[in-house]
Amino acid sequence: MKKTTPFLAFIICLLGLNPNVFSQSYVPDAREPKAKIKPVVPLQAYAFPLEDLRLLPGSAFYNAMEKDAAYLLKIESDRLLHRFYANAGLPTKAPVYGGWESEGLSGHTLGHYLSACALMYAGSKDEKYLERVNYLVQELARCQVARKTGYVGAIPKEDSIFAQVARGDIRSSGFDLNGGWSPWYTIHKVMAGLADAYLYTNNDQALQVLRGMSDWTASVVDKLNDPQRQKMLKCEYGGMNEILANVYAFTGEKKYLDLSYKFYDDFVMEPLSKKIDPLPGKHSNTNVPKAIGSARQYELTGNTRDQTIASFFWETMVHNHTYVIGGNSNYEYCGDAGKLNDRLSDNTCETCNTYNMLKLTRHLFCWQPSAELADYYERALYNHILASQHPETGMMTYFVPLRMGSKKEFSNEFHTFTCCVGSGMENHVKYTESIYYRGQDGNSLYLNLFIPSELNWKERGLTLRQETKFPQDGKVTLSFTCAKSQKLALNLRRPWWMKADWQIKVNGKAVQPVAGTNGYYVLNRRWKNGDKLELEMPMQLYTESMPDNPNRIAFLYGPLVLAGQLGDKMPDPVYGTPVLLSAERRAEQLVQTQDLPTLKFQIRPEVAKPLAPPLIPFYLSNKEYYSVYWDYFSPEQWAARQAEYEAEKKRQQMIEAQTLDFFRIGEMQPERDHKLEASERSYVSDALGVNGREARTGHYFAFEMKVRPVVNNRLLFTYIGDDKDRKFDIKVNGKVLLTETLQGGQVGRFYDREYVIPAEMLGSGETITIRVEANYGKTAGRVFGARVLKE
Repeated sequence: MKKTTPFLAFIICLLGLNPNVFSQSYVPDAREPKAKIKPVVPLQAYAFPLEDLRLLPGSAFYNAMEKDAAYLLKIESDRLLHRFYANAGLPTKAPVYGGWESEGLSGHTLGHYLSACALMYAGSKDEKYLERVNYLVQELARCQVARKTGYVGAIPKEDSIFAQVARGDIRSSGFDLNGGWSPWYTIHKVMAGLADAYLYTNNDQALQVLRGMSDWTASVVDKLNDPQRQKMLKCEYGGMNEILANVYAFTGEKKYLDLSYKFYDDFVMEPLSKKIDPLPGKHSNTNVPKAIGSARQYELTGNTRDQTIASFFWETMVHNHTYVIGGNSNYEYCGDAGKLNDRLSDNTCETCNTYNMLKLTRHLFCWQPSAELADYYERALYNHILASQHPETGMMTYFVPLRMGSKKEFSNEFHTFTCCVGSGMENHVKYTESIYYRGQDGNSLYLNLFIPSELNWKERGLTLRQETKFPQDGKVTLSFTCAKSQKLALNLRRPWWMKADWQIKVNGKAVQPVAGTNGYYVLNRRWKNGDKLELEMPMQLYTESMPDNPNRIAFLYGPLVLAGQLGDKMPDPVYGTPVLLSAERRAEQLVQTQDLPTLKFQIRPEVAKPLAPPLIPFYLSNKEYYSVYWDYFSPEQWAARQAEYEAEKKRQQMIEAQTLDFFRIGEMQPERDHKLEASERSYVSDALGVNGREARTGHYFAFEMKVRPVVNNRLLFTYIGDDKDRKFDIKVNGKVLLTETLQGGQVGRFYDREYVIPAEMLGSGETITIRVEANYGKTAGRVFGARVLKE
């Protein structure tokens, strides 16, 4: 029997893959790895193959997996393939799906779906998922042959986009490359899906298609000089560096490694290599995949610059830009380091970001196991990834809102297909991948997550069964089944949330593990068949405050973030969300336990205004409006807040009395009533439960409003403090009334601006046309309401 190579160990670490899937035919003891390049970096730990792990029924994770697995079988492959066929000149077999699949990012979902089905097959060996993988790969290969370039894709106008790029005619911005919506991002998703099909299902045809796409990539990128390439890289390009490094490992051809380094940008990756945080003002999910790619390149080359990029990125993102749930970003962007207090909205914590951060964490853990890494993984897994799926419908969130008084919005089965639906398909079928790791010596085991599961460690003839009701309580039982006794060092993560000492028993007798390195405690002993390890970890309530505001806190119980349930109607975003009126800061003085077995708590009525809501784990908060963060107020501050509320009500009453016409922008019937016209890139979006409209650079929206003729009128636009760096013209009857610049305001608060409309601009009629134009290279709006007021 051949020994497992270091490269194969790396693949196991990265993807939870069984070495046997590299065999031409499945032979349990065969070791014929297809990958040709060994990593030069020694790994300290690696994950177990997905096929050797299974979740036990009864946990929230098992339910999430079951819901996701069922959803995967509802998806029709031919609908995902629609634009691949059309772009290849082949007959389509079914209509294209809605949402992003019918827009500029078409094709990205197929890549995620291919990965998800491959993952599900690896973990379950259910042939239904293998059939999906094989069919998709076969049809992509057909499309590739028809196109004759090596490329296969579903992006609108992709041929003209990349023909222009290849000759150096590049027009690029954050999400636009020559008129295409992040085309390299979509290409990466398709290539990643093919790689997973190759690795998890042993589909050699997938590697052939992947290789053709890689060669086509070289035909585009190799022609560019450095300034042209850097200009191209200003548009989001996903993890192209990672996938091309993988192709190098699969094929042994260094040209693919060299090509992977051509997806290296000077404006984010170069500062990272010097340990400078470039993330403030940057789009989060554009940049996490870059760090994953650098991690992969480091493992294959030993290049310390790549190591620095990956590790420093993790450190700065987790320590400086991450909320209590383990997610990051507000409106998809990072702010100043350590400044989160004023960045709470309905659009915090894009789920794709955390999907990618967990991938990066797995890389770093393989280099050097650390409880800090596993602590972050647990926090993000419970409080963001698990919380991003509806436990009954299986649908996913794009954002996970953290504004006080917000609510999760879940996807539609067939009409959404955002990036986070794609990554969500993968998230919930691979919960086993980081529960256990084994040490590089083969004689040590890391227990990272407390999830009911079973590990079949084939090489040692050992089965480990983990039974627990965690997080309902902190008791975990590990049962060992083995044909013969064997020496094994069991590394137990001592979690960050455990404030008191744990109790550990082996076969009913108390034992004391030895403190190891990096937050682990070690039980090094000879384990025999029937041994049971009982682990009891005390859990308690505690608080965590914002890094830049000690008076804004979140409640946690063990690893779980708790959310206050505020009912099925959105509370007033400023005055209706509860606050804490207490000089006492200890969690047990602010919160009382209602029912511990079901994890129900209650904020004490005497410390909360205007109401004291119940608290439940955030991942269970799926129907009601909620608050995760809570503010302390003194009695004087609360009285001032009430006075402000009364003053605002009077102001609104005065505005209503003066209103000649009111237009609820972004709502279907009011837009028809006001004869709204909008160009292609004018979009409706909502904030605080109110719809608004914006126009991207070079676009507009226009509508009619009633006025009083002859005299001056006043125009009132409502904006939100979250929107900044926006400049646009407001026109009346074709003439510029003024140029507006929005620099932002208080996040989560609407504000009004009034503009006088001179009588001479009105014309002779009783209506005027108001037009909002984005003429300055910036977005126009969002406008959340328009009124004409009496002068």
